[in-house]
Amino acid sequence: MNRTWIKTNTFHHKDFCDLNHLVALKRRKGLKISLCLPTLNEEKTIAKEIVIFKSELMSRHPLLDEIVVVDSGSTDDTRDIARTYGADVYRAADILPHLPPYTGKGENLWRALYVTQGDIIVYLDADIKNIHHRFAYGLIGPLLVNDHIKYTKAFYDRPIASVDKTIRPTGGGRVTELVIRPLFSLFFPELTQILQPLSGEYAGFREVFEQLPFPIGYGVETSMILDIYEKWGLDIMAQVDLEKRIHRNQDTKALGKMAFAILKTFINRKISLGMIDLKEELHDEMIQYRLVKGAIEPDIVQIKGVERPPIIELPEYRAKYHPPGAAR
Repeated sequence: MNRTWIKTNTFHHKDFCDLNHLVALKRRKGLKISLCLPTLNEEKTIAKEIVIFKSELMSRHPLLDEIVVVDSGSTDDTRDIARTYGADVYRAADILPHLPPYTGKGENLWRALYVTQGDIIVYLDADIKNIHHRFAYGLIGPLLVNDHIKYTKAFYDRPIASVDKTIRPTGGGRVTELVIRPLFSLFFPELTQILQPLSGEYAGFREVFEQLPFPIGYGVETSMILDIYEKWGLDIMAQVDLEKRIHRNQDTKALGKMAFAILKTFINRKISLGMIDLKEELHDEMIQYRLVKGAIEPDIVQIKGVERPPIIELPEYRAKYHPPGAAR
């Protein structure tokens, strides 16, 4: 097992703070870079994110070529605000509209591949309260500086808001430590070197993303790491220290649903890789309980684990991005 990856492929965002150098590398390599923000009811944070990235990484330093918001169907003013501040805004269901619509972050990321222009795509969550342009350039830097790196993932300290709205310095990443790290330790110990495999901030080359299946929900980060590792190995990946990320935190029941989806994705990947032979089908119901007027009642949610195929398999995607006779 390669235990040196964490030393050779771990960076700090300050390693790439010379933005003029990154812009020069981007131009020399003839690349376009897209920033994609998947959203669902993010009216409180979306404006600040767009303003910072447009001012710092488009106007001042032209590192980004576009900012694309793909929305799951917000019921607040997320889409209107994003348009007002200059992002290209899409409802996910309006992209490739002949396909049946699903709701989930992975669905937004997958459909974004069809409307973004970039050779490099940066995916960032839209609920980051301490947003800074390092969240983008830190992830882009290793992709431009190192020819062998094709995918970058963020890690950071994750302060967690307590009930009284004070901020504790640590405490985030509970599903990582309770679910993913034990699974990686058992089955893929080399991947334990990825410090925050479930972080929602990552970037990579289109040629990588277009070859990956995308679970529509919480399992997308797990499947992405496992599939990249299986296809190309750990060396094409890197991780970048972004220092601190403050965002809204979910309660334990919500994290349970997240863990269910991630476990299901992990087991399905093990099956597809031929590493296990499951004797019965996995169930789709996450069963939790709640107290209603003194009575205990089941609280059941269907989590089917729908997965989009690699988008390069879609004829309309190939016609747009890989037309016959186009240079490779």
